[in-house]
Amino acid sequence: MALTDEQIAAAADDLLAAEATREQIGLLSKRHPSMTLDDAYAIQTAQMARKTQKHAILGWKIGLTSKVMQDALGIDTPDSGVLYDYMRYETGAVIPKGHFIQPRIEAEIAFVMKAPLEGEVTREDVLAATEYVAPALEILDTRIVRKDAETGQARVIVDTVSDNAANAGIVLGSERHAPEAQDLRWVGSIVKHNGDVVATGLGAGVLDDPVTGLIWLARRMATYGQRIEAGQVILSGSFIGPVECPSGSRIEADYGAFGRVSLTFA
Repeated sequence: MALTDEQIAAAADDLLAAEATREQIGLLSKRHPSMTLDDAYAIQTAQMARKTQKHAILGWKIGLTSKVMQDALGIDTPDSGVLYDYMRYETGAVIPKGHFIQPRIEAEIAFVMKAPLEGEVTREDVLAATEYVAPALEILDTRIVRKDAETGQARVIVDTVSDNAANAGIVLGSERHAPEAQDLRWVGSIVKHNGDVVATGLGAGVLDDPVTGLIWLARRMATYGQRIEAGQVILSGSFIGPVECPSGSRIEADYGAFGRVSLTFA
């Protein structure tokens, strides 16, 4: 790693303060040009150590699973972040005005686990460990600026991972499905913003199969001494581009027979 323990702790403190005050910080990649992906996950973990003093881990999110997003950021791997209990909302929830900084949403398939997953696992292992799958929306937010005002430099993967993979919330649909009951590659959603269709997509947009994301996550977590636990919720990755949600946004995601999820930003 390129950063010292003190630099990692300072970055974590700054991000926690940004979340609490809803005031963004500058790019960590500009502050520390040599920082690595390991540094970014260390900053994320440092925040987790603080947050778990008051909050339980709800699960994990997988991001940057589409080839288009990976190419845009010049990477060849997904990323991951932590879901905490205070981030969960039920479908139909209304988010108070000003609760987030620059919220966006993505449509995903959520996996709710009944057994742990760790290390090298197979597709069959993932399905056997999953209690059910459900439609979901992920709420994204940015505690780090998206672009530096002075240089025009955009945030890169180390900024995003440090910022808990831009995660801010999860809206879980009420429908539950056995994971092996249907081909998740063909589970899709029509997403509307204030009544207008703004995005559509299929589960195949997530690494060709949403299950693949959990295989990757189990492997990645093992390198950091972590594992997916029973009872946790895993967001397998978005199959649409992020939808901006300024105040007054009403989001409806129609997954057909798979279910529906809605959310309003007051």
